[in-house]
This record gives sequence, C-alpha cells and structure tokens, in this order.
Amino acid sequence: MQEFLVAANKAGYATGNENDWVKQADGSTTISFEQGDFLMHDNFFGGEPYGGRMVVFYQKKAVWMMVYYGFVFEGVDTAPVYAMLRKALSQMPASCPLRGPHSISDKDLEYTNYWEGDILKFMGEEQIIRNDEGVYKATYAGGLIDV
Repeated sequence: MQEFLVAANKAGYATGNENDWVKQADGSTTISFEQGDFLMHDNFFGGEPYGGRMVVFYQKKAVWMMVYYGFVFEGVDTAPVYAMLRKALSQMPASCPLRGPHSISDKDLEYTNYWEGDILKFMGEEQIIRNDEGVYKATYAGGLIDV
C-alpha cells in the first residue's frame, strides 16, 4: 500500500492537472487514481481554505483514509504557495507516505512536515514559511479503517 500511496499522490493534486479532476454536484472536487487492486479517491472542498479526505480502496473495500484541512494566511498570494505544496507532495517519502517530505526549500519558500505514527495510524502538520514568517498551514490525520 505504501507504493500505491506514493504513486497516487504523484498522480493526484501534485500534478496540478485540473482537467482530470471531477467537480461534484455538492461543490466538492474529486481526484481519482487506480492501480491494480487499489483505487484512491481524494475529495475536497475549497479553494481557500480547503478541507477534504483521501480514501484508499483495496479490491473495492475502503481500507485507509486521511482527513485534512489547510489554508494560506490572509494577504498572501496563493499561487506560489500552492505551487510549493504541489512540489512537496510530488516528493512524498516512500518510507512514510504522508503528504510531503520532512523539509524542502525552493527560492524563498520552505515546506516542513512533521507527523507522529506511521501509515497505520498517524497525525501531522505541514507548513510553508517565507523569510521566517508562516504563509500556509495544514493538519491531517488518518490510518487503516475497518480492520
């Protein structure tokens, strides 16, 4: 499942390819990815701020999920911040595929990600800072379900 989570994450929001995303009648957006017996649905509301859930199915049964909520700080241009987030998500560590790596930098932005636990049960927080000032924050939690 760890390999699937990495592949699904790289094929999901990290691509920025909104043409593959499905707008739902309730105003949410769904990104789907399928590989072998695994299927991922990432469904979120927003914009700014945003919230959502990612569910992984194995042989059509929900087996794992993550819920998340995040926002860009007021007065901050969202475009470079979300570009940095997509870059971080595309570099999800295979050893613990929960959002992005512990830390990456690009120009004046630094992404950090701290979590407790592993893919079985976890909670974490990611943030992006510019010049020692926060510009983005999100929290997330999840793990195996219905075991």
